[in-house]
Amino acid sequence: MIATIEAEAKSAAPWTGAGSINPKVLAAMAAVPRHEFVPDNLQHSAYENGPLPIGHGQTISQPYIVALMTDLLNIRESDVVLEVGSGSGYQAAVLSRLAKKVYGMENISQLAVAARQRLQRLGYDNVEIVWGNGFNGLPQHAPFDAILIAAAPDQVPTALIEQLKPGGKMIVPIGGRYHSQDLKLIQKDGKGGVTSRTVLPVAFVPLLDQVVSDQTLSA
Repeated sequence: MIATIEAEAKSAAPWTGAGSINPKVLAAMAAVPRHEFVPDNLQHSAYENGPLPIGHGQTISQPYIVALMTDLLNIRESDVVLEVGSGSGYQAAVLSRLAKKVYGMENISQLAVAARQRLQRLGYDNVEIVWGNGFNGLPQHAPFDAILIAAAPDQVPTALIEQLKPGGKMIVPIGGRYHSQDLKLIQKDGKGGVTSRTVLPVAFVPLLDQVVSDQTLSA
């Protein structure tokens, strides 16, 4: 999988401007057992470089995209990171290998509970998964050194911009439902000014401005 990520990084260089992934990020990717985060019937595809369904209309992202988004945040050991759209918990696990603390938000209750239990079982004790509306962020734990949004809103939620620490970075896919999306790197300077640049075209599930409970799922 790591060799595939490195090859993909080289081929994507015309868009990203960089033909490699930080070795620390690759080491984090290699240390996280991706097969633990995919359904049993997809174990044979766990280490392929593609997204996989995890139920409830959600996916676990392509390994290269996970690596790229993580790499662009340039996470330090002292950082506190917010991840929105945790899904199975895989991206949070990768982030946890690099950061001091990771807060993951998932709006589908069944996925949030499963991710929390999975991460606890695997020993990722610096990750906390919260069931909630990612559009609102987690103001009680803000500001964050970095924010990673793993589903696509039409535009960046204002609350998340506000919760990004001055000097911090956010990576987010922006665009319509499953198409016409661009991965954006957003930076906030020391005075609170915000700039962004487009990294490359992507396709993510939409970020929904709601929470989904077990009752909603069974209705």
